[in-house]
Amino acid sequence: MLLLLRPWTRAVVSSRTSSSLPSPPPPAWTPRGWSGTSSLAKTKGKSGHDTREFRSIPASSGGGGNEPRRHTLHAMAAPPPPAGQTVVVPKPAGPAQAAPPGSQYGLTETKPPLPAKMGPRSGTAKIASTYDMVEPMSYLYVTVVKARDLPSMDLTGALDPYVEVKLGNFKGVTRHLEKNQNPVWRQTFAFSGAHLQASQLEVIVMDKDTLRDDFVGRVVFDMSDIPSRLPPDSPLAPQWYSLADAHGERFRHGHPLGEIMLAVWIGTQADEAFPEAWHSDAHSLSREGLTNTRSKVYYSPKLIYLKVSVIAAQDLIAADKGRPLAPTIAKIQMGSQIRRTRPGQPQGSANQAWNEEFMFVASEPFEDPLVVTVEEKVAAGRDEPIGRIIIPVASPYVPRNDLAKSIPSKWFNLSRGMTVDEAAAEATTGTKHREHSKTFASKIHLRMSLETAYHVLDESTHYSSDLQPAAKKLRKSAIGVLEVGILSARGLGGNKSAYCVAKYGSKWVRTRTLLGTAAPAWNEQYTWEVFDLSTVITVAVFDNNHLHHSDGKDQRIGKVRVRLATLESDRVYTHYYPLMALTPGGLKKTGELHLAVRFTCTAWANMLAQYGRPLLPKMHYSNPISVLQLDYLRFQAMQMVATRLGRSEPPLHREVVEYMLDVDSHMFSLRRSKANFYRITSLFSGVVAVGKWFDGICKWKNPLTTILVHVLFLILVCYPELILPTVFLYLFMIGVWNYRRRPRKPPHMDTVLSHAEQAHPDELDEEFDTFPTSKPSDVVRMRYDRLRSVAGRVQTVVGDLAMQGERAQSLLSWRDPRATAIFITLSLIVAVVLYITPFQVVAVVLGLYMLRHPRFRSKQPSVPFNFYKRLPAKGDMLL
Repeated sequence: MLLLLRPWTRAVVSSRTSSSLPSPPPPAWTPRGWSGTSSLAKTKGKSGHDTREFRSIPASSGGGGNEPRRHTLHAMAAPPPPAGQTVVVPKPAGPAQAAPPGSQYGLTETKPPLPAKMGPRSGTAKIASTYDMVEPMSYLYVTVVKARDLPSMDLTGALDPYVEVKLGNFKGVTRHLEKNQNPVWRQTFAFSGAHLQASQLEVIVMDKDTLRDDFVGRVVFDMSDIPSRLPPDSPLAPQWYSLADAHGERFRHGHPLGEIMLAVWIGTQADEAFPEAWHSDAHSLSREGLTNTRSKVYYSPKLIYLKVSVIAAQDLIAADKGRPLAPTIAKIQMGSQIRRTRPGQPQGSANQAWNEEFMFVASEPFEDPLVVTVEEKVAAGRDEPIGRIIIPVASPYVPRNDLAKSIPSKWFNLSRGMTVDEAAAEATTGTKHREHSKTFASKIHLRMSLETAYHVLDESTHYSSDLQPAAKKLRKSAIGVLEVGILSARGLGGNKSAYCVAKYGSKWVRTRTLLGTAAPAWNEQYTWEVFDLSTVITVAVFDNNHLHHSDGKDQRIGKVRVRLATLESDRVYTHYYPLMALTPGGLKKTGELHLAVRFTCTAWANMLAQYGRPLLPKMHYSNPISVLQLDYLRFQAMQMVATRLGRSEPPLHREVVEYMLDVDSHMFSLRRSKANFYRITSLFSGVVAVGKWFDGICKWKNPLTTILVHVLFLILVCYPELILPTVFLYLFMIGVWNYRRRPRKPPHMDTVLSHAEQAHPDELDEEFDTFPTSKPSDVVRMRYDRLRSVAGRVQTVVGDLAMQGERAQSLLSWRDPRATAIFITLSLIVAVVLYITPFQVVAVVLGLYMLRHPRFRSKQPSVPFNFYKRLPAKGDMLL
């Protein structure tokens, strides 16, 4: 089969299709494989800005008229290049040498100065620090709490105070509070260690005025006197400081200038004030823009499968009186999820039966009720509602099924003439509709349950990060801890505003956005509990396009996946992972992401026992969900997660969630089809190699090896009890031998395996096409003809396989009476011979016959082969 499919992998469209493709030629097939080129775009980042602006925002939403204050910050020097970055200087002479495919997309091992011990750790050497997987970054924190007894500055006695925190050329400003001599701010500012360029820190209280802001007082700190504080130390207690004027005087006209409560310390990114602090490296942004730059932790909504069985209905009446009842269907809706039954039986009867079961995805808290409507199919495209029922998706209306027990069904009254909005209002407020007072009503028979014993799949099963059931009491205990340090990135190209998103299980993390740099250094560490090793963590890098009131989408830069089962316990892996983007123009390397990953096992016995347990919860095997229904539910779960996370603040936008969950991973791709075909050929390459080796033994290409095989064969025939021990001992020896060559690096995106570098441009254009297609008809026709050609070869291979199986069936079917008579006669003779001959003798004779010398072999096909080829098949019966 693989040899017959081989020509498919050598097909290529010889014509390069333009964007319009006015007249595409028919596909031509060349013997040199799929042609195509991949471009590698390189961009050169600009130098850093000479000036920066920093704008502070109120910690709360109070003071609707208070706008953020804009200030210009002058940077003293450009930041140094990240540590470990290599500058490659091209040689001036010499011929260019082509790099092997995929060489520029490999992992680069690093040894950054992390507090964590590199490599495997012993039980006594485990570090208790929560931030030992990232490089420490120094920050100066200033918390402005409040002020008291501030003097009045205007003739009217009013004071509109705000605070400026100045460190060299960098300045942060709080919001101003109108007519308040005892203001409360509670804002924290963080100045990066790279910006600690001054010897003094100034905290200045100003009075906002129309023409010119007035100076109230200040507090000056010497940088050498500021204390240091590192977790797990308790937070530094704020203190009252007296304000002084520019000459150090604390009184003006005999009156004190007031006091301000501050907390000033030097810490790191491990400080609890770090996520919510306003950073000095942030440019001048709007209030919404600054909110979108903060690091946050998100959690996916708790998803549960809702099972609805529509059994039957009674006493149905047509929507229009005087007309017979048309075919009826039941429509079940929950939010945007809509399912419909087939027409009920018997048609035209007032009592109809459907007996159909549907699954929906619900999320806590249950906001959307379940709407069941019985409709008449009056005409094509016209359905008239007969009645509906609205059921809240919560207990006690819908019971939970944690133990796969049988849920009793119920009869519900159908309301006639009620709109969906009225029914929803009745379900939420409990107000009865006017027609509920009637004694007669149509009824519908339903069975509903929340199936919490299932795990709701919201990602592809190939790289899922969570396999736990929805019910808490059915979940297993954690077996370890996963720690990921998102260190930095390099080579992003241009002045990106990059941030990272990592997902494992139900926990999503988002790093802060670093503005205007192609080599951001985040140095943020996150931790997840691990319940199953057969899971994957996904880390992606995005360019933030929501900083300036923009409606554009965040640009994808690249993605990294790490399977936990490939990691050694208690070892820190630090590598630069390549970031790649596959576009219609080809494969493009968009940068590299520096990660530190460590898995720590806390329950060895449970971890090893998991290898014998099913991957998914038991309910998936006792009551499996069909593949088509599972794909539909996965899509709905993805949409629900994207909608819920998009309502967070700051939001995790839909394009980010869809990229992390790989929404379009199940779309057709000719490139993926070829990659999967070569994966199959690689899988069977070992079997082919064994076949070639055995063929060489039979043909005596190496007489010494053939003689040794003869001796081994005779020993196994004489002592058959040694066969299985020999096989398993051989497997053990192979595993021990391969231990020296075990993989030292975690797996990463393989461009050669993915056939991304050599993909034809038209294949990539087809892969990124919308569904349904948006291409011109001539392009679609050309691609359809290409697909027909490939499918024709697959069709031929499938037909050949079916023919071989049908020949085996015809041995005893008497379709060819002479062949069947010969076969059963030979079967009787063989049965008698095997009965009277010892098994060892038969095995020795057959083995020596197969291993006979080529001198005793004929070049013609064997008699059994000729006999089998002559057997009839059903191929001649096809039209």
